[in-house]
Amino acid sequence: MTITDTDGPGTTVDATTPPATPPTEATAAVAHVRRLSQLESLESEAVHIIREVVAEFERPVLLFSGGKDSVVMLHLAAKAFWPAPVPFPVMHVDTGHNFPEVLAYRDATVERLGLRLVVVRVQDYLDDGRLSERPDGTRNPLQTQPLLDGIVQNRFDAVFGGGRRDEEKARAKERVLSLRDEFGQWDPRNQRPELWNLYNGRHRAGEHVRAFPLSNWTELDIWRYVEREGIELPELYYAHEREVFERDGMLLAVGPYSTPRDTETVETRQVRYRTVGDMSCTGAVESDATDVAAVITEVAATRVTERGATRADDRISEAAMEDRKKEGYF
Repeated sequence: MTITDTDGPGTTVDATTPPATPPTEATAAVAHVRRLSQLESLESEAVHIIREVVAEFERPVLLFSGGKDSVVMLHLAAKAFWPAPVPFPVMHVDTGHNFPEVLAYRDATVERLGLRLVVVRVQDYLDDGRLSERPDGTRNPLQTQPLLDGIVQNRFDAVFGGGRRDEEKARAKERVLSLRDEFGQWDPRNQRPELWNLYNGRHRAGEHVRAFPLSNWTELDIWRYVEREGIELPELYYAHEREVFERDGMLLAVGPYSTPRDTETVETRQVRYRTVGDMSCTGAVESDATDVAAVITEVAATRVTERGATRADDRISEAAMEDRKKEGYF
């Protein structure tokens, strides 16, 4: 049997004839180039996004709360520019109801990496009347205005956020680069295509872009990467004993910003936190996972996202997150 060769018109070869020159060791090595693992591929994509944003924008900033996603994002930024320092500041919107362990971790990390930390405080807005306390005592929804003001006052034109598409339905709608208008608002219908990993950062004066390097990561990916890189996290992400009480199906910590009602019983349980937010609205889960490997096993078995299981502010309505994002939330 003969087939036409592409080397030239009319050239024929016998399909049963072995090649005249056997493959060398070099060609065999090229044919067996190692492919990136899943974590390596995600890391490479995130580093590429971070570098692209820094190259395209004048004044980027990274939102850093001390939560696991922002910790991983900052770690990736440090790797992206090593051995040079991270070339942008970090910003935290402090509700005033944060876990003390997380704030201590935030400050220690900023000092270790030599970063400039910008803090905008919800409490300042409550003190001067620009915002009012919510009836439920939750301050997470009050972060939007301080965030937008912090962006405008510091003239940030790109804001790195640790949002992941697996977290929540509204975040699944986000592009990697998400345009915000001159009022800081998000229109889910005004999304730019991102074919072939090409990111469009064009914006008019007054607008800015939110960048999400972890868009394609999952909670399990985050923890596997934490294990691989040996990243230190705040201790409340691991099982520990804490006084808690049950409310609306969640275990809330006893503290100055979350106090039990007369009908709620305080118990000491072994718990850990899957996500970190206000003490007043972030629930713990019962767990015996005291190290990274145990957490990975636990996360791999769960079928509920961390926000769906432990964040009361996301339960306000079916579209709670999307409504806040349209107003300028993370």
